[in-house]
Amino acid sequence: RLELEALYADYTAALDEERFEDWPDFFTADCTYKIIPRENFERGLPLATWLSENRNNLLDRVVAIRKTMVYAPRYMRRLVTGIRILGWEGDALQVRANYLALETLTDELTRVFNTGQYRDRIVVEGGRLKFREKLCVFDSLLVPNSLIFPL
Repeated sequence: RLELEALYADYTAALDEERFEDWPDFFTADCTYKIIPRENFERGLPLATWLSENRNNLLDRVVAIRKTMVYAPRYMRRLVTGIRILGWEGDALQVRANYLALETLTDELTRVFNTGQYRDRIVVEGGRLKFREKLCVFDSLLVPNSLIFPL
């Protein structure tokens, strides 16, 4: 349980501190990372706001964030609560957790950016826990037009 809580704490710290180059290391090479509206997820519809089908896709996103995207300066904070272990499915641990992402543009008040549930499949690789699948199922149909950083 402590390792699992440390995984989520380290994951959000890396993102909150904008250490995006560390972010892909939390995933297996054959991972899936998806940000999808709750309605699409519950209806089995495949359309996602963001889909990365392996760690190389995550690395590409890091390059885009650092070198090609143009966006206003901002700070993000991610809070994770209610981590629940649902059990093992094969070699993967099924985990659910609530998340809240807050965004602060340097000249604006902080606002709720996105909220939902992580639906994760976690495996042990090289002696540490890694995400094989991370689904960020967000509660709204809408996201702000500035989905730049991972959740």
